[in-house]
Amino acid sequence: MAFEYNDKGKFFTDVVSKEAVQARIQTTTHYLEGDIHVRPGCRIKDELDMQEAFLAVTNAQVFRPSGEPAFKTKFIAVRRDQIVWITTNKDVEE
Repeated sequence: MAFEYNDKGKFFTDVVSKEAVQARIQTTTHYLEGDIHVRPGCRIKDELDMQEAFLAVTNAQVFRPSGEPAFKTKFIAVRRDQIVWITTNKDVEE
């Protein structure tokens, strides 16, 4: 990984900093719970509006339409155009 520094000592890399946010995602066929990754100071909506075809979800649990757990995985890529709704766990009132 290459680092570049400006004259004030600020460094730049090709790596994009992101914060993990626990989320709940409903797709057209499944329900998922896991971590999505959002740039600091950005909203989930900002991440969804990006041009990339897939949204990365880590530490995910995928559920069948019946509500039964299907599987757990450390990483899954979800097609953005298949997302029906998404929310963060901190925003859910149970």
